[in-house]
Amino acid sequence: MKKYLISAVLLLAISISAKAQFSLGIKGGVNFSKINTDNLSSSSRTGYQAGIFARIGSGLYLQPELYVSGTGGDFKSSDNSVSGNAHFTNLNVPLLLGKSFGAKDLNFRLMAGPVYTSVLSKNLSENLNNAYADFGHYKNSTLGFQAGAGVDIGAITADLRYEGGLTKINSDFGQRQNLFALSIGFKIL
Repeated sequence: MKKYLISAVLLLAISISAKAQFSLGIKGGVNFSKINTDNLSSSSRTGYQAGIFARIGSGLYLQPELYVSGTGGDFKSSDNSVSGNAHFTNLNVPLLLGKSFGAKDLNFRLMAGPVYTSVLSKNLSENLNNAYADFGHYKNSTLGFQAGAGVDIGAITADLRYEGGLTKINSDFGQRQNLFALSIGFKIL
């Protein structure tokens, strides 16, 4: 985790010293996450995200971010005898490469890149733990990818992204988390 944060800070320092176009901002939004699993049916859960981002470059840009998010999923057994949910509070560190199109005050963007997620806290329904002893063996960190599109109108920025899991969050049940996220931000620099 520290490697990623140090790398992001170094990239920012190099870009500032090279006098590249640079912006810094805050963002927040909602996500709709789902944990796909081998043995249970699952449905999506509404969560949140809030944090900071930097954008380095103009036409082709690098966008490191750091934000906290709430994700999870709801589960049911095939015979509906067991149901419950899992909820996570995460620290997310995406490093996106993007391409922007348009003028300075109205700019459209496409972006993609890896995301490192560290679980800060997790909460699993007691009835799932009782029914499936190994259901709650969640990893403390995962790798994934994000891809999406955005628009900037002056200092206001909006993104719509898909995030997929490259690593399983629980290999005992083949669980992978994926989500859609919609965020609004404001460039402060």
